[in-house]
Amino acid sequence: MSVARFLRQRAVRIQTAGSYTLPNWYDPQGRLRSFACRTTRVSPFRALLDVPVVGKVGDRLTSYFREFGTFEGEISDTVHGGFLLELEMTRAERARLAEKLVWLEKKQKDPTVRDARREARFVPDSPHSALTLADGRCIPCFVIDASMSGAAVSAAVQPEIGTPLAVGGCVGRVVRHFPDGFAVRFVDHLGSTNELERRVITPPIRPRQRLAAHAGDGRIETPEDFFLV
Repeated sequence: MSVARFLRQRAVRIQTAGSYTLPNWYDPQGRLRSFACRTTRVSPFRALLDVPVVGKVGDRLTSYFREFGTFEGEISDTVHGGFLLELEMTRAERARLAEKLVWLEKKQKDPTVRDARREARFVPDSPHSALTLADGRCIPCFVIDASMSGAAVSAAVQPEIGTPLAVGGCVGRVVRHFPDGFAVRFVDHLGSTNELERRVITPPIRPRQRLAAHAGDGRIETPEDFFLV
């Protein structure tokens, strides 16, 4: 299915952090690389993800989200900074996911529910930014979260600890590695979340690709198909 068609179908807008592995992406030790990602829309049949490394249509992958557990499937369409994952599930698993999505949608509409973590760390609405390395290279990256003193980042590269670089417009150094990426400590301590977002989220100079309208996407699924409860 195409992303354009998925955007016209019933799904829940939800931002849930996770991780994923792609085929043929390995670290220096020969292990599959893990990258950070985030859902933007989810249905019981497919999920649209924001990612640092897009992969190719037809790639099979495994992803994990604390809110949902493990998603396995195949990339059916891509956009700049994201892809559409066709979820491989049994009917019973889809029914459970549908119930979960209905509950999460109701929770989102409840104004009394707050995310206390946002007081300590900033999770940007748009996670795509760019790394600028000391040699002048500019590399797209995915900002997992950030604080006034640093950011957690996932990208196609994994700079060594101590490497100087800039995340968007914030200069710092790599201070720690973790399975999905690395942590950068800023040289300057930022004064507000507005300044943090303005300086950290600096997308690469590249226009966002238009969503492709694919023909022959197969059978038409109704909103009733998406939400089985």
